[in-house]
Amino acid sequence: MMTQESRLAPNGNSHRLQLGLIGVVAALAVAAIPMATVFAQDRASPFTVVETGRGYDRLQDAVNAIGDARGSIAIAPGRYEQCAIQEAGAVSYLASEPGSVVFDGVTCEGKAALVLRGRTAEVSGIVFQNMRVPDYNGSGIRLEKGNLTVAESWFRDSQQGILTHNDPAGRLVIDRSTFTRLGTCEGSGGCAHSIYTGEYGHVRITRSRFEEGRGGHYVKARAVRVDIASSSFDDAAGRGTNYMIDLPGGAAGQISNNWFVQGQDKENYGAFIAVAAEGRTHDSSGLSVVGNDARFASGVDRESIFVADWSGDMRGVGENALDRRLTRYEVIR
Repeated sequence: MMTQESRLAPNGNSHRLQLGLIGVVAALAVAAIPMATVFAQDRASPFTVVETGRGYDRLQDAVNAIGDARGSIAIAPGRYEQCAIQEAGAVSYLASEPGSVVFDGVTCEGKAALVLRGRTAEVSGIVFQNMRVPDYNGSGIRLEKGNLTVAESWFRDSQQGILTHNDPAGRLVIDRSTFTRLGTCEGSGGCAHSIYTGEYGHVRITRSRFEEGRGGHYVKARAVRVDIASSSFDDAAGRGTNYMIDLPGGAAGQISNNWFVQGQDKENYGAFIAVAAEGRTHDSSGLSVVGNDARFASGVDRESIFVADWSGDMRGVGENALDRRLTRYEVIR
């Protein structure tokens, strides 16, 4: 399922991540649980709370059983037309192997397959597909508060992949995941995107792949700090897409070692990366853009801007490998 490892930036070793104690690999608490132990539980039921060994036929019942505590739910391979709401606690949602668990087309509260408003959540190895709702915000995951870590998961053929509310104290980490055929600008309330975050404290995306967008941006983040590294943005087969990365209020952090290809079918091809296009909410003077590779898809003949900065805070970008038709950096007045 996961193909992004072979399609990352060609110059990925020329600049190393500067994320301090965060590290290169997402710190999943689920990694401490041996998979053999997890899946030696109640095999008669698709959802097993690891700590008790009790199985459930409905994901919501397993989540409710954990309640305000910390627990892990081992999910048996299969396709599920179910959804769940996490109101509290710290819950890990675990597939036996990446791609073996598929949540297909069912949303809770008209929002997402997983609606998360507990303390923390971790999602590993799960596919979310065909999420559509009347307001065009149908998502695999709706994060309303708290921290979320997603690893080795796939979001596809939906209106959005991951959508968050505002939580200035919250942190979203995405690692080794794929976002395919997401986004739409059909709704009257604006566009949906592959990932769209509200005013979160920190958004970190690593070793992930974005491809074949169907409208909106691939990543739109209103977070105070954004770190996007060692990922690929393949817009060659995109339709009606906009920016690869949109930081509408500005942000600190880094965009490094990524691979970008802009396709032909664009609603807006003016820039690859946009900073503070909707107003200067956050200081962007600490935003570093370095070590990326950006180009146009085969047959595309146009010019664009690699980083368009409406804030004027950045004062330029670092060393990047850019197509000759790309303007490296431009302040937009």
